[in-house]
Amino acid sequence: MLRALYSAISGLRSHQTMLDVTGNNIANVNTTAFKASATQFQDTLSQLTRGASGPQTEAGGSNPAQVGLGVQVAAISTNFSQGSAQATGRSTDMMISGDGFFVVQTGGETLYTRAGSFSFDAGGRLVTPDGALVQGWTATGGVVPTTGGAVGPITLPQNAVAPAVKTTAVTMLGNLPSGAAVGTSLTRDVDVYDVTGDPRTLSMTFSRTATGWDISAVDGGTTVTGSMAFTGGTLTSGGTITVGGIAVDLSGVTGYAGLDTIAGAHQDGREPGTLQSFSLAKDGTLVGSFSNGSTEAIARIALATFVNAGGLEKAGGSTYRTSINSGAATLGAAGSGGIGSLMGGALEMSNVDLSQEFTNLIVAQRGFQANARIITTSDEVLQELTNLKR
Repeated sequence: MLRALYSAISGLRSHQTMLDVTGNNIANVNTTAFKASATQFQDTLSQLTRGASGPQTEAGGSNPAQVGLGVQVAAISTNFSQGSAQATGRSTDMMISGDGFFVVQTGGETLYTRAGSFSFDAGGRLVTPDGALVQGWTATGGVVPTTGGAVGPITLPQNAVAPAVKTTAVTMLGNLPSGAAVGTSLTRDVDVYDVTGDPRTLSMTFSRTATGWDISAVDGGTTVTGSMAFTGGTLTSGGTITVGGIAVDLSGVTGYAGLDTIAGAHQDGREPGTLQSFSLAKDGTLVGSFSNGSTEAIARIALATFVNAGGLEKAGGSTYRTSINSGAATLGAAGSGGIGSLMGGALEMSNVDLSQEFTNLIVAQRGFQANARIITTSDEVLQELTNLKR
């Protein structure tokens, strides 16, 4: 009789744990990147009342007779399945699509999280809502050293400057009118830059001759001349000219009648620029956009994977820490080595399935009631025994 009482007590305790786990899942139904947990039961040791016997010549064998001693919680496992995406429109919100964890550091401890609701603090560092520093690789000269490089806090340089680039090539496109009178002169000015980003004007003058067009390129105090010839509107000679260290590409110029459209289409120099905004690439690279039209990598977010993610220990604040059974973290960039990709402007929602959780709630409640009924029944039997002697 006492065995039934203690078995029922173990059932009450185990189903209470199941109720606690289910209640926590429901409470976190709207927690960013929350991963639901599930309770798994197993029976305890069984008392052997009669051992098994082997078959004999005159008698068959018999099976062991055992009485179970109750139930216990075998495991509380975490379900790391992907949660749905929730668009937020915030450039600092990030979602991992696939396997992986963000790496954050707080109080000198390295933790891991799937919640990508980040922002920048007063020092320009990328942080979580509770101030943990997001880890990654900082770019040097627009190059991110991810191979073997140590990770550190990601900092957005508020006063970052994209360096000036000296103009070394200019491309001219358009048409020179073949029907223009001899002596007709067309001048086109192109803004170019020196090594410090100081602008100057490269002046291109095209003069009509009896056989084609003469070119006069003036860059500061340097003048270079040349000529161009066309056959059937197609350039046959004079496709390039170099002045002041700048190669002018004229190969795309045509010589058909009636159109005067020649102009500078492109030059590869630029003035210095200041950081205006940034965007997130799928590999976790923060790409800065500068006022001079250039783009440059600023940093790359590091992601971690584990041999056994189920072995991670919840550390609160939607973070996890490594345990002896999770294995060490393997760091890498998004989209490489089995790591998922990153999506900017979105967050991962909780993967709690309310229909499943409410079903579990009913199962746990009924299991608790059934075990309570065992205690009531056992008590009634014990009362009958005590009443045998009146």
